[in-house]
Amino acid sequence: MTDIAARKDQHLDVILAGKARHRLDTGLDAVRFVHEALPDLDHGKIDLGVDFLGRRLQAPLLISAMTGGPARAEAINARLAEAAQHLGIALAVGSQRAALATGGPTPGLDMSLRLKAPDTPILANIGAAQLTRGFGVDEARRVIDMVAADALVVHLNPLQEACQPEGDRDWWGVGAALEALVRALDAPVVVKETGAGLSAATAKRLADMGVAGLDVAGAGGSNWASVEGERAEGDGDKAHAAAFADWGVPTARAIAEARAACPRTLIIGSGGIRDGVDAARAIRLGADIVGQAAGVLAAATHSTEAVVAHFQTVIRQLRTVCFCTGSANLAALSRAPLQV
Repeated sequence: MTDIAARKDQHLDVILAGKARHRLDTGLDAVRFVHEALPDLDHGKIDLGVDFLGRRLQAPLLISAMTGGPARAEAINARLAEAAQHLGIALAVGSQRAALATGGPTPGLDMSLRLKAPDTPILANIGAAQLTRGFGVDEARRVIDMVAADALVVHLNPLQEACQPEGDRDWWGVGAALEALVRALDAPVVVKETGAGLSAATAKRLADMGVAGLDVAGAGGSNWASVEGERAEGDGDKAHAAAFADWGVPTARAIAEARAACPRTLIIGSGGIRDGVDAARAIRLGADIVGQAAGVLAAATHSTEAVVAHFQTVIRQLRTVCFCTGSANLAALSRAPLQV
C-alpha cells in the first residue's frame, strides 16, 4: 500500500472511531422553525426536487467526499454510487490525488462508478494544494474523465495540511492558480472547505473567480486537525493539532454568511449535518442542497442497502419538516417562519 493510501485508511479509522468530532457546535440547533399545526398539504406530495449541475435531484442531498485505502475505497465508492442512483441524489468522490501520482486510476474511481450511477451528478475531487505542484487544466480533465464527472471539486484544507506531519504547507500562489483553473476549465468547479468553514470574505472571493458553487463544510462535524492529531506519532505534532479542536466557522454561520455574500451562487451546506431536520435548517439558512459524509460513513462500510436506508430516513425527516412548516417545496421551506 502506498503512503497516501495508508494515510487514507488511517483517516477512515479515526473518523469511524468517533475520535475526530469538532469541539465547536454547528450552530444549527439554534435554528427553530415555527410549527404549523394546520398544514394544508399532502405529506406524500411535497416536492423535494432541485436542479443541480444540469440534472434533477429527487432530494437536495449530496453524498460528500469519502475516501480510504484501495480495497475499502472501491467497496465504499460502489455502494455510494448505487445508493445515489437509487435515491436520485448527488455524489462527490474522495480525493483523486493518488490516481494522479501513480498515473493510473484509484480502485473504484473509474468508469465503473458512472455505470453504477448513470443518472447521478458525480463530482470529481482534487486538493487545492496540488494546483501549485504540477496540477493544471490537463490533470483536471483527467480526473473528471476518470469518473465521467459533471464537475470538479477543489477542496481547501489548509488546517489539515498544517497539522499533518507530511502535509503541504506552502500555499503561496494557490489562490491565483485556482482562479486560473476555474477560468480555463471547460467544466464547472465547486470549491469545498473540509470542516473549518468558509468565511464571507473567502466565499465572495471565490464567487468573484467564477466558481460554480461553494461547499461551506463548516465547523461542527469532523475536525481534520483532530484526525491528524490522532494519527500523529510525535508528541509535538499531537500537541500542535490539539490546540485547533475548536477552530473554524460553525456550519450555520458559514451557510448564512456565504448566502448573504454570494446571493446568486450555488451553496452546499455541510459540516456536521446529523439528520433531515439539520438539512432543513441548512436550507432555511440559504443552502441549495446539503452534504453529508461522516454521518453516512458507517453505513457505507456495511452495504448499499444501509446507505439507502440511512438517506431514506433523512429524506423522510426533511419531508416532515416541510409538512410541519406548511412548505410544499424547498422554495417555501427556504422562507419558512423561524422562532425568535
